[in-house]
Formats: sequence, structure tokens, C-alpha cells
Amino acid sequence: MSETEGAHHWLSVLTDLHNRGIQDILIACVDGLKGFPEAIASIFPQTEVQLCVVHQIRNSLRYIASKDQKAFMADLKPVYRADIKAAAELALDELETKWGEKYPIVLESWRSKWELLSAYFRYPKAIRKPIYTTNASNWALTIAQLSIYFKGRLDGIIKI
Repeated sequence: MSETEGAHHWLSVLTDLHNRGIQDILIACVDGLKGFPEAIASIFPQTEVQLCVVHQIRNSLRYIASKDQKAFMADLKPVYRADIKAAAELALDELETKWGEKYPIVLESWRSKWELLSAYFRYPKAIRKPIYTTNASNWALTIAQLSIYFKGRLDGIIKI
């Protein structure tokens, strides 16, 4: 990783954004860069931080044998596609029961990051995908839908 991709660099970028007048960030979906969620919280404390589920899946698959990847992914889908967080946690328990002994590092990673990986469950299913991935497609619709959940924080910024 180059020096320009570190959390310290992003802290300076966030500070610069704040100094230029950005007052608030609603949701920040970030990859797994260590220290990035803390950097965001230090400048924009109300920001909802969501770790990118797609990045987490890709990182997990690096540790899964190719012969097990298809089956592992089939068992993982109920975790991130669950309707509610409790169902996702139950699916994560089942995933760990089946795969935890063979791939403990992968399951430990999901467990240790769970609070930041599961933030998107606070929102309706229709708008979760743009929240849990760093892919910014369809954000116009998502911002309109999110305005309901951030009362007052979008007033005077956008008209819906």
C-alpha cells in the first residue's frame, strides 16, 4: 500500500473537506483500511460508518480454498442478504459452525468487524446495497430515501 492510501492521509483529506465547509457526512462506506473509521469519527462524529461488504467478501475468499469457494459463498449469502440483523447474526453463527474450524481467520474477521459490517441493517432493504458497497451507482435515489432517516441533517442541503 502506498503512503497516500493510509488512514493518516485520509484524516488529512477529511480535515481538508471539513475546513472547506463540509459540515456532515451521512454514511461513509469504506474498505477495510485500518484507522479509517476512527479518522472519519474524529472529524465527522455523526457519520454512520459501514465497512464495504463486497471488500470483506473478496478478502475472505482469498483465504478459502478454490474447491470450497462456491459452497462457502452459498452459505455466506444469507448473512449479508438477511432481512434483519438478527437473522444475519443467526446465519453468521451457522456459517461459523460449518466453516469456522476449517477457516477460522475468515470467521474471526467477520466477527471482529461485525458492528461496522452490519450498520446497513438499520435501513430498508431497498437501499441497503448502495450503503454496503463502495460502488456509488444509484445514489440520487438512495439520498432521497435516506433523507427520511436523517431528519434535519439534510434540510437546506437538498430538496426532495
